[in-house]
Amino acid sequence: MSVEKSDRLLSLDVFRGITIMGMILVNNPGSWSAIYPALGHAKWHGVTPTDLIFPFFLFIVGVAITLSLTKRKERGDNVNKIILQVVKRSAIIFLLGLLLSSFPYFVIGEDGVHWYNFMKIRIPGVLQRIAVVYLFAGIIFLKTNLKTQAILAGSFLIIYAIIMQLLPVPGQGYPSLEPATNMGAWLDRTVLGGNLWSGSKVWDPEGILSTLPAISTCLSGILLGHWLRTKIEPSVKIVWMFVIANALLIIGMIWDMWFPINKGIWTSSYVCYTSGMALHFFAMCYWLIDVKGYRGWWTKPFIIYGMNAIAVFWLSGALARVMAMPFFTNADGTKTNMKAVLYNNFFVPFFSPINASLAWAIVYVLFWLFIMWIFYKKQIFIKV
Repeated sequence: MSVEKSDRLLSLDVFRGITIMGMILVNNPGSWSAIYPALGHAKWHGVTPTDLIFPFFLFIVGVAITLSLTKRKERGDNVNKIILQVVKRSAIIFLLGLLLSSFPYFVIGEDGVHWYNFMKIRIPGVLQRIAVVYLFAGIIFLKTNLKTQAILAGSFLIIYAIIMQLLPVPGQGYPSLEPATNMGAWLDRTVLGGNLWSGSKVWDPEGILSTLPAISTCLSGILLGHWLRTKIEPSVKIVWMFVIANALLIIGMIWDMWFPINKGIWTSSYVCYTSGMALHFFAMCYWLIDVKGYRGWWTKPFIIYGMNAIAVFWLSGALARVMAMPFFTNADGTKTNMKAVLYNNFFVPFFSPINASLAWAIVYVLFWLFIMWIFYKKQIFIKV
């Protein structure tokens, strides 16, 4: 990892910052048993505001690929050299994801510290999916033209729909969209065995097969990046952003009748719907910040988060895991952790259960804003 600062599209940084703040907010409630419905994922089919966050980030990755890699191509950098750097960056992000999955991978018992079997670490994950999607989308961008990128984005969605809805699942004899019996779940169990999400153990929301439509999510951001680089009047660009965003929303909602909107298996309708929402959100940021020039204090927190996005995501996740380790002992001799001590003493007594849980999440977001503000003031921008 290197420390540097680079020029960025301000609205993209704000959008990225809002997205990362959202990730940290929904990932860190005080109690998972008391959260507002909007701050949780849909149980299966359907979509909540929380279900928009991850595709928003992949969409942003796509925009950044176009803007950053085009500059490198234009200044004469060798394409194969750029690809090697894309591969290297993807590998680092993937390894960071594995490290986060295993950190800290131990428990404390009466007879001391015990390390888990590292062969059971979850291999898929948020950072791992970002890494793989960035790798394939980056190579596609560098090796193909705009038309091919658009065709591939649509083709991946159609191919994925055919696989999930028409091909019989091995050992089952018919296609399925249920959590444990769909084609993606079968592939995850076959290839990854026990290295899956602990919440299910038999399938993974960032599994192998659903990475294919996730690449289309990133490609939709790449296509927007091409549009942003045109010499067309900004007001015209924005109008067309909203037109295309609405078209994607309509396609997603119509497709939902056959292939339901679902984050857990990243359905094709989900890609269309969330890409439309992301385009709407970015268009508003672009119009307010880069066209109308409404900047200042309200954008600063998001910029601070957005310029150290991967760093703050990893660090906040690592600290959350440390705080959940049973380092403390209750009066009755049972083990507890730092989070429970802080939450039960400083939040639970003053709020209703659901608001105590939300208050903890908000304070956690503000805590990391304070840390990242120090980074910002010292001009530390961590680039993976």
